[in-house]
Amino acid sequence: MKALAFAALLGATTLGFAVPAMAADDGAATATIAQAAAALAPNRFVWADPQVDAVDPVAMPVTVVVSLPMQRAYVYRGETMVAAASVSTGKDGKDTPVGVFPILQKRQMHRSNLYNNAPMPFMQRLTWDGVALHAGNNPGFPDSHGCIRLPAAFAKKLFEATSVGTTVVVTDQMVGDHLDPMLLQTEASQANQAQLASLER
Repeated sequence: MKALAFAALLGATTLGFAVPAMAADDGAATATIAQAAAALAPNRFVWADPQVDAVDPVAMPVTVVVSLPMQRAYVYRGETMVAAASVSTGKDGKDTPVGVFPILQKRQMHRSNLYNNAPMPFMQRLTWDGVALHAGNNPGFPDSHGCIRLPAAFAKKLFEATSVGTTVVVTDQMVGDHLDPMLLQTEASQANQAQLASLER
């Protein structure tokens, strides 16, 4: 049964479609999402969060974790992985900063102030100096000027699932199928406190 569920998830994932969670216990569904995430081709994603509208965002907050070595973005609801995507982060000399960031600003259609007015659909700003999550070219390796480029359909779904203040962790660690609270604590020392304070004004 788990093999069939994984095959169904992976088949949909390779086409970049969103898929519902399988009819299994939460642990099995989460493991299947993590397995599918590990096999993602560039510009592909898996999304298995059928209760997105029914879940209390306070009791089960959304957290996004971007693993630089894995070139993956993972979405957790509470501690459970519900989605994952291939990403393209900053190339050498334009590195994506590591740390814990609140989403500072969201714009469905945004253009870069730094790079020739380049389109940045479903932009979610992490720093005031230009680092953001957004839809963009996703070759499967670091290729951006510091932003985190996402598959377009995934960027749209993520835009709908987050809000200003949602936590995004960018880490140089490998990531597991459940959100590790220590990851937030470990990376929190590198958080930009000025940005956090700006949300409270």
